[in-house]
Amino acid sequence: MIGIVGGVGPYSGIDLLKKVFDNTLANSDQEHLDIVLLSMPSKIEDRTEYLVGKAKINPAFAIAEVLRKLQEVGATVAGIPCNTAHSKGIFNVIQSELKKTGSSIRVLNMIDETISFITSNHPNITKVGVLSTTGTYKSSVYNTQLQLKGYEAIVPPLEMQEKLIHPAIYHPTYGIKSTSNPIHPQARKNLLQGVSFLKEKGAQAVILGCTEIPLAITEEIIYDIIAIDPTNVLARALISKFNPNKLRPF
Repeated sequence: MIGIVGGVGPYSGIDLLKKVFDNTLANSDQEHLDIVLLSMPSKIEDRTEYLVGKAKINPAFAIAEVLRKLQEVGATVAGIPCNTAHSKGIFNVIQSELKKTGSSIRVLNMIDETISFITSNHPNITKVGVLSTTGTYKSSVYNTQLQLKGYEAIVPPLEMQEKLIHPAIYHPTYGIKSTSNPIHPQARKNLLQGVSFLKEKGAQAVILGCTEIPLAITEEIIYDIIAIDPTNVLARALISKFNPNKLRPF
């Protein structure tokens, strides 16, 4: 089976599950792929809170435990629909914990898959904007990997990040984590301001680098630049690694 680590956040897990279905070639129930989603949000510390020093327990330990449980019920390849969880301080510990227990489940790296997707499908792009949580922002999860691949990474200034982008995700009244369905208009407004800024700075594409952001920005083209949805990229990668013959072509 394909495994999905849910609860990081909860709606992101559902979104990844849906996007696996959406990208699968299937004409009946029976032709869809077997998938297990395990959502245990109460067990997993907030990833950004950990990275900025507000939470002491590394969420990697709980995520690794979820992955072990996914393997126990049959998952052979898995995805974590949380960009922030792919910071080295978390993702490397997840891999280490799995190795300690001899786990064989293959965990795809959402960041690597997203950048590979851009390289393969948008070869003319050289400048890539990134919208994300402050945890992803400060750990430079995307920036470092983009630069290693020869891209110019463009992010909002810290003031915009802290006053507009992060609150669009975390604000207790209008943030996507608190108001996921429907999305609060203020959250989308904040994020669109971020996209507009990135375009002004020359971004040819923008990575929606928090798995809550694609819940608010669903367009493939926004303000005439390409919106890259890492959740959809991860869904396609999971299908490709599990059974490439089932991957729906673009």
